[in-house]
Amino acid sequence: MLRKLSLAIAVSCTSNGVVWAADVPTTVKTDLVSVYQEAASNNADLAAARADYGARREVVPQARAGLLPNLSAGAEMMNTRTKLDEPAITSNRSGNSWSATLSQPIFRADRWFQLQAAEAVNEQAALELSATEQNLILQTAENYFAVLRAQDNLASTKAEESAFKRQLDQSNERFDVGLSDKTDVLQSQASYDTARANRIIAERQVQDAFEALVTLTNREYGALQGVVHTLPVQVPTPNDAKTWVETAARQNLNLQATNYAVDAAEETLRQRKAGHAPTVDAVARYQKGDNDSLGFTNPAPQAGVRYGGDVEQTSIGLQLNIPIYSGGLTSSQVREAYQRLSQTEQQRESLRRQVVENTRNLHRAVNTDVEQVQARKQSIISNQSALEATEIGYQVGTRNIVDVLDAQRQLYTSVRDYNNSRYDYILDNLRLKQAAGTLSPQDLQDLGRYLKADYNPDRDFLPPDLAAAAAKNFERRP
Repeated sequence: MLRKLSLAIAVSCTSNGVVWAADVPTTVKTDLVSVYQEAASNNADLAAARADYGARREVVPQARAGLLPNLSAGAEMMNTRTKLDEPAITSNRSGNSWSATLSQPIFRADRWFQLQAAEAVNEQAALELSATEQNLILQTAENYFAVLRAQDNLASTKAEESAFKRQLDQSNERFDVGLSDKTDVLQSQASYDTARANRIIAERQVQDAFEALVTLTNREYGALQGVVHTLPVQVPTPNDAKTWVETAARQNLNLQATNYAVDAAEETLRQRKAGHAPTVDAVARYQKGDNDSLGFTNPAPQAGVRYGGDVEQTSIGLQLNIPIYSGGLTSSQVREAYQRLSQTEQQRESLRRQVVENTRNLHRAVNTDVEQVQARKQSIISNQSALEATEIGYQVGTRNIVDVLDAQRQLYTSVRDYNNSRYDYILDNLRLKQAAGTLSPQDLQDLGRYLKADYNPDRDFLPPDLAAAAAKNFERRP
């Protein structure tokens, strides 16, 4: 008797027996966009990246401060005791004073280049944050579809277990009436035990996939919406690797960030070289205190008059500083900056090559995935027809039980390969867009149109037309 695959996927084997998929309680299922929104709000890595950006952007006002006026104030309380031997005189003098100093850099080449480097670092930090945000989109999709992949794998594994259980029951029945020997029973038992062990592993993989989603979003999910089988499986647009590589060279966020890293290294080199240049500052100072504190000299000492009042001093001028020798520090810093610039340039070149390689590989992968999905789907039809033919041969004595078990195993392997190729296609598409720098939340919204709210893996892990296509294909066989 023919056993359609559609019958196998309608039931799932549990420790208590067979449970119809229609009897499984339904729960509210979360969609892809909602999971991404939770991740964007609660992901710890993204929060850390935002804090890092907030800290790194402060380098700009810190560098700008070196070019802005600097105002300081101070006060002094002093007590001085003076003792003379000839003649023997001892005096105590005390005084208080306060001062305010205003300094305005006029020519500070090193600080100007430092500001330029800081602005480049700020742009680099902003792009790296954007790259982290973009990567979260891909992480969300990877974790979401990892759950769906694991659930579909579990559904096919349960269906396989059910099929081997029926084969075991049939072998026992045939053995009881003398139509087969004990070997058939043992072979069927071994296949069933293996399928049962695989089902236990598949159940754990589903739990692991959900746990990864919890880590990403800090939220627990009971069920997720699944992907309908009408999802378009199409080649990339445009289907030209060179165009994708050119787009990646312009828009890849990590590559753009390294461009600013090189700019920052170049400005830092200029800053270090400027350490040899003179500096000019405008300085204004106001001081007020008694004559003892400020060192005021008595203008008429010959008259025997001692001045004891307060003194005010105001000064304004330019300060020129010419570096001559600093123990080799400046020259060493210049050499260091040269090496850091070379390092950054080589890192950019390495990343550029990686981006080109990844983009080409992912473009090739998407095209392969398109062919794989169609080929794997046809493989299911062919393997189902082969199983039906093998079962008939077993019933009439031209095939043995090993042939039947192998045919069943190949059928469910093809089922898993088909579902894996579907999810590989979805994720490789997103990875290609990330490499090109065009990945955005809109891509998740576009995928959301092909999610099914009432998706049941035990019922929907295969296209509904496969069983009918397989039966028709079998009928055409001679």
